[in-house]
Parts: sequence; structure tokens; C-alpha cells
Amino acid sequence: MTKKRKRQHDFQKVKLKVGKKKPKLQNATPTNFKTKTIHLPEQLKEDGTLPTNNRKLNIKDLLSQMHHYNAGVKQSALLGLKDLLSQYPFIIDAHLSNILSEVTAVFTDKDANVRLAAVQLLQFLAPKIRAEQISPFFPLVSAHLSSAMTHITEGIQEDSLKVLDILLEQYPALITGRSSILLKNFVELISHQQLSKGLINRDRSQSWILSVNPNRRLTSQQWRLKVLVRLSKFLQALADGSSRLRESEGLQEQKENPHATSNSIFINWKEHANDQQHIQVYENGGSQPNVSSQFRLRYLVGGLSGVDEGLSSTENLKGFIEIIIPLLIECWVEAVPPQLATPVGNGIEREPLQVMQQVLNIISLLWKLSKQQDETHKLESWLRKNYLIDFKHHFMSRFPYVLKEITKHKRKEPNKSIKHCTVLSNNIDHLLLNLTLSDIMVSLANASTLQKDCSWIEMIRKFVTETLEDGSRLNSKQLNRLLGVSWRLMQIQPNREDTETLIKAVYTLYQQRGLILPVRTLLLKFFSKIYQTEELRSCRFRYRSKVLSRWLAGLPLQLAHLGSRNPELSTQLIDIIHTAAARANKELLKSLQATALRIYDPQEGAVVVLPADSQQRLVQLVYFLPSLPADLLSRLSRCCIMGRLSSSLAAMLIGILHMRSSFSGWKYSAKDWLMSDVDYFSFLFSTLTGFSKEELTWLQSLRGVPHVIQTQLSPVLLYLTDLDQFLHHWDVTEAVFHSLLVIPARSQNFDILQSAISKHLVGLTVIPDSTAGCVFGVICKLLDHTCVVSETLLPFLASCCYSLLYFLLTIEKGEAEHLRKRDKLWGVCVSILALLPRVLRLMLQSLRVNRVGPEELPVVGQLLRLLLQHAPLRTHMLTNAILVQQIIKNITTLKSGSVQEQWLTDLHYCFNVYITGHPQGPSALATVY
Repeated sequence: MTKKRKRQHDFQKVKLKVGKKKPKLQNATPTNFKTKTIHLPEQLKEDGTLPTNNRKLNIKDLLSQMHHYNAGVKQSALLGLKDLLSQYPFIIDAHLSNILSEVTAVFTDKDANVRLAAVQLLQFLAPKIRAEQISPFFPLVSAHLSSAMTHITEGIQEDSLKVLDILLEQYPALITGRSSILLKNFVELISHQQLSKGLINRDRSQSWILSVNPNRRLTSQQWRLKVLVRLSKFLQALADGSSRLRESEGLQEQKENPHATSNSIFINWKEHANDQQHIQVYENGGSQPNVSSQFRLRYLVGGLSGVDEGLSSTENLKGFIEIIIPLLIECWVEAVPPQLATPVGNGIEREPLQVMQQVLNIISLLWKLSKQQDETHKLESWLRKNYLIDFKHHFMSRFPYVLKEITKHKRKEPNKSIKHCTVLSNNIDHLLLNLTLSDIMVSLANASTLQKDCSWIEMIRKFVTETLEDGSRLNSKQLNRLLGVSWRLMQIQPNREDTETLIKAVYTLYQQRGLILPVRTLLLKFFSKIYQTEELRSCRFRYRSKVLSRWLAGLPLQLAHLGSRNPELSTQLIDIIHTAAARANKELLKSLQATALRIYDPQEGAVVVLPADSQQRLVQLVYFLPSLPADLLSRLSRCCIMGRLSSSLAAMLIGILHMRSSFSGWKYSAKDWLMSDVDYFSFLFSTLTGFSKEELTWLQSLRGVPHVIQTQLSPVLLYLTDLDQFLHHWDVTEAVFHSLLVIPARSQNFDILQSAISKHLVGLTVIPDSTAGCVFGVICKLLDHTCVVSETLLPFLASCCYSLLYFLLTIEKGEAEHLRKRDKLWGVCVSILALLPRVLRLMLQSLRVNRVGPEELPVVGQLLRLLLQHAPLRTHMLTNAILVQQIIKNITTLKSGSVQEQWLTDLHYCFNVYITGHPQGPSALATVY
């Protein structure tokens, strides 16, 4: 076979016969097997060191997926990251650097869903990360934000504003620290720079023009509105931060700032004199400086040598104003084209009015920042020179502006006729727009330019007056602007008639009922500011406004009506009243005197229903009252003893009344005294007793109740007061003691006191324990060798003393409330017995044990034993040895029929030791009586 034939044989096709199966090839794959589907709902990978989410992915896995080319994977990773961090918040601190670097990197991702997930994750993370934690990484966050704001893609620019909103809300100080870069980004979002050669030599204000992008899904006006809203928020945060930094230096103006705080130091001179109070004058002084200082290092940009001054520099602020103001005017002209201008009074549609509002807000904030500069007057002159003409031409031509009403027809409803419905946007406040414009314009005027600006200033004055007088309800923002404009108008045009008209208009608004707290607070601060400004002027140039005097005179009555319904407002009223009273304002003092009975009412008066700080200010106001009649002193006494005032405030009130009395040492004529001596002593005695006449009368009818202690040897029953009332009464009485001790002629003072006790307390059958103890205390304080005790007073003191001692000896261990009274009451009882031996003898004579029941007899024995053991009374007990011996003999006779108890044995032992064993003996002392 030739080679050619062999080659053909190798490739010869096998011919199959009909009906025969084709033979299987040697390399044929068998297909006679069955398969089943395998479903993997989750990965089985588990990491013992890092927590995982429901897909078993840990933080490293999720962060690595952020670099995936597929947008769906990145979006899933962001959502999984949010789920993981919500379950395990502690991961945030450990991986904060990696989380921020990966999340901020997708701010410029081309996929909208990925950017949306990143914004949602940032919104979730921001409240959980403190500013101190994120500050080291904030340059990275700011860089990615700046890249997104200046991106060529419109969607990325729009989403960057959402990121900016989150950062402004959570980290205003950090985001405003990068103001130099971000402010330029705001400008580039709504405009572009002309680069033609003819504009090279022109100023920078003319090199920027508004840009129009037809590819954007929003209209140009809508897009600019979004950007201007964010720019307004950014400048607001910048202004607030600058105000807080300059507040400690005293460079900011007196304006409303919710972040401004001032802490006063209350000095208690009594504690300070005893070295119990340390006064730190400076915030960061002393051995332990205050670590919560507001001082902060500024953030570094552009290397270690550059510092981001932002708009805190005058040159930077002027440069930004030169760029942004022309653009804002273009936005204004675009919203209100002059060729389409309608007569004054016709409305403007919603969207243009929103743009106008944001334009004015930004200008107002720039003006506010300019007033925080060191060279304020030069900057104001520069602003007036460059922008007053444009503002008058564009802004004041159609002033005031109103919102155009959009009328829609509602479909006919069942049983209702067709009616018109005016729909206004909730986001539009044309009144605030007009007030903001007025605030901007009046800030460019001053007294020297008044004649040049009289036309548009009169327009603003008329608008402000009409707004105040029309009686419409104003919110706090509107009123803040309105009062700011009014104050500026009164400064630049100090005309008495015009000033009085404005004050009268504000007072008309103040008289409205139902004003919310922020509005009422702003009005109070406005009037207070006017009053203080007038008081600072010399008497020669001082102008007394009748409306202001009427407002001041009405404050005490408002305080009496308000009470505790609004403690914050009451506190503000008290501060203003205190300031005017300290300056001896006649109208206010006259009104305060007429309202004093209501303010110092012990049941519902402001002095007892307000917080402690307000109570203290009201107590201090008593010093300025023109007179203190008896009925007012009676109410003040009730305030002291009822417990509605703290014991320290009650002591302060007693001290103030002493300073205004004739016993203070000041040289007054009789007609200048605030109160008579009789009324003053009546006040002190009423406070000393701790109960009113009506309450003491009511106590006389109490019998057989647990709070009344009755003995068989004393006609005086003891009423047990609550522990809090007892301790309060005791502390207040200390202040009464001090006031009585400093009065000269102690014997006369003592005679007045014992006459009052004999008149009002002697003869009562039920006496409170605190009253009895305080009476004993004041007698011990005042009694000296020149004082003569009344005969009618001694039996009363003896009866009260036995009742108190009986109560102290019968207190059970379980009565913890009364156990705390023991030391105080025992001390005054022993003192009165030691100072007045006749009281001791009368008490011993009243111990007729044959009339005592078996339950009281051991108490009498224990009392005698304690009196014998007490060293200060031992001499007096020796003097009454025969009487004591007779009492013990009678007790022994009564107990002779039974087994001698331990208390009786102890009594015999003490008598034998202290009386029988005495060198003189009882027989030697028998001749004394």
C-alpha cells in the first residue's frame, strides 16, 4: 500500500448500516448522572476577633468592597457598614480613620445610589462622633467635600450640599475653620470667572458672573436658591463662632446671641470672713485653672506656616464682599426684573421671594461679621461708599415687599359650596424679608448722614411703626429684627418725638395678651436696654419717656399676676425691677409699694412660689421699699416661718429689716424710718413664736391626738411639730436672736419680750415644742443681771420646762424624727433652769407625785436623777435639797408595796452621792428657805 493510500485510510469515514447504533467514542463523556441545586444564603466564614453583620462580613471586608468597580457592590457595602455600626457602635472608635477615609472618598462617585448611601451613612455616624474625635481627620473630610462641590458633574455638586448640611449641623466650628476654601467653592457653584484678556486689569468684583447650566435638572434660580441657603447657614455658623470668641474680650455689640452666657459670683460675706468660701476672680486663675476654657487653636491649612484666617481678617472679608455682593445683586435683579416691576404693594411669587430672602440674609450676616472687626467704623464707611447707591436703586425701589397670593379653587364637596382658598408657602416670610432689608439699610446710616438719607429712612420708620401698631402676631425672628431696626433708628435720629412714637408702638405690642415666651423676653430686654441707656446719660441730657415710665410702673403688677406660671419670665421681670429700684426710680417704687402685699403673700405670692434664685432677688427688693407697714411685716413674718423660704433666705430677710429699722445705727430722722419700732418688735416676736395667732388658737382645741403630749403634773400640753418645721424654725430663730442682741438697752428689750410672752403665750394650754424651745433660747440669750423676770412668767416657764423634759424622757428609740430634737431642747431646758433657779424650784414644787399615775412616776424619778447628775444644776439642787428629799420620800412611799425597781434604786443612789454625801448636807441648807 502506497503512502497516499495509507493516508486516506486514516481519515476514511466509517459507514454505518441502517438500523445500527453509532458506536461510542473512546473520549465520550457519560451523561447518565443526576444533579441538585446548592443554595448559599450566607457565607460560613466567621471571624472570632471582629464582629460581623447578618451577611457574616466584618468591618475589613466591608471597607475592602468600597474599592470594587461595581456600583451595586459599593452601595451594598455602605448599607452593610451602616447595619454593622448600628449593632456594634464600639467599632466606630477603633476604625474611625479607615471609615472616614473610605466613606468620604465616595462623595465624588459617579453613581447616584452610592452617593446617596454615603450621605445616609454620614448622617448616621455624625451624631455618634464627637468633634474632638473627628478633628484630626477633618482636613481629609473637608478636602473630599471641596472636591465634590467643585466637581464637573451636576449630581455630585447637588449631593455635596447634603454633606455640607450634615457637617454644619454637627461640627459648625470645624467646618467654619476651613472657610477660605469653602467660601470660594460657594462662589464657583453659582458663577464662573471671566478669563478674557480685556478683563485682566479690571477689579475682581467684575470678573465673576452668574453661570447658567442648561443640562442641570433644576432651573438656574432653583439651583442658586439651594446654594444661597447653604451659604447663609455657613455664614451664620461663622458669625456665631466669631461672636463666642470675641465675647470674652468685650468686642461684640449688645445683640441677641443664644450662645452668650455670663456667670456671676454670689459672695456670702459671712462665709468669706470665716474662710469658708473661696472667691476665684479670673476664670483660668488659681492653683487649678479652669479646663473648660473657650480658647481653641485655629486649624492649620497650607502647611505649618499658614493659618486659615477666613473672614476674621478685614482684608479677606472685604475681598469676599467685593466678589459676592455683585453676584447677589444679579440674583436679586433676576428674581425681580426692573422691566417687569409692578407698582408698590403688588405681590411677588414664592420662588423669587425665597431668593430675595436668602440674598438679604447673606448680606445681613456679612454686615454682622463686619461689625466684629477691629476697624468697624472704617469698614462701615467703606460699605456705605461702595454699596449704598446700588442698594437704594435695587432694594428700596419696591419697598415694602409682599407675597403674591395664589388662589386655587377647591372642588365642590358634599353639602358645601364652592369657595376660594388662599395657599401661602410656609417657607416664605415677607415681613421678615422687609425687616432684614430695613436692618441692612439702617446699618449704613448714621447721625451725620441723616439729611442725605431722610427719604428712605422715613420709609423704613413708617413701615416699622405700622408693623408694631397693627397688632399682628410676630415670632421671635421677626421681632428680633424689628426691635433691632427700632433701636438703630433711635440711635441715628435722637428726636424725642420720633423716639417716643417708636417706644409707644413697641409698648402697644407689649400689651398684647398671649405672647409666647421668646417674644415677651425680647420686648423686656428692649425696654430694659432703653431704660439703662437713659440712666447712663447725665441728668442734663436725660429724657424721661412717659411710655417707658408707664412700662416700668406696670412691672410689679405683672409679676404679681404671673407668679409661677412662667418662672423664666418672672426672673426677667425681677431683674429689671431690681435694677430700677436700685436706681430709686420713683414710679417703679410707688408701684412696687402698692403691689408688695400680693408679691409677698405667704400663700400664693411670687416670693414663695418661684425658684430659690428669684426668691433671693425678691427678698433683696425689700430693702428698697419706701415703707414697711404692719400688714406687710405680718406677711413677711409668715413667709419666714412657713418654710416656703429657706432658712438662709429668712435670715437674710430678717437682717434686711434690721438694717432698715431705727436700731441699725444709721442716722435717720423719725419721718424717714420705714417702720415703727412697735411693728418691728411685733415682726420679731411673730417670727420667734413660729405660729400665727390663728394657728395657736386652733391648737387649743386639740385633745387626745398623737401629736399632743399631755402630763398629769403640768397644765401645759406640748404639740409636736414635724422635724423639718422644727429645724427650720430653730434656724430662723437664730437670726431673730442676733437682731435682738444688737439692740441697745437690753433690759428694756427683755421687758418688751416678756410682756409679749405674757400677753400672747401665757394662758395657752397647748404650746408647740419649737415655740417653747425658742422662747427658752431667747430668754437665755437676753437675760443678764440688769433684767427682772416677771412673776407671771415664771410659772409658765416652769410648766413648759417640765412638759419638754417629760417629752424628751418618753421618746422611744423608734421615733427617729423626734430623737433629733433631743439635744437642742435639752440644752435650752438646762440653760433656763441654770439661769433662773426660781423656775427650777417652781418645777420641783409642781411635782406632786401623789397625783401621778404609775406610768408617769418612773419618768419623774428619771428626771430627778438627771437633774442631780447635771453639773450646772448641782448647786441649785443642793439649795432645794429638802424639796428634792421630800419628793423622793413620796415616791418611795408610793412604791413601798411592790418590789423596788431599778430606776428607784438609781435615784436613791444619786441622791445619796450628790446631796446626802455633800459636806454641808441637807440639814445645813434647810435654813435657806
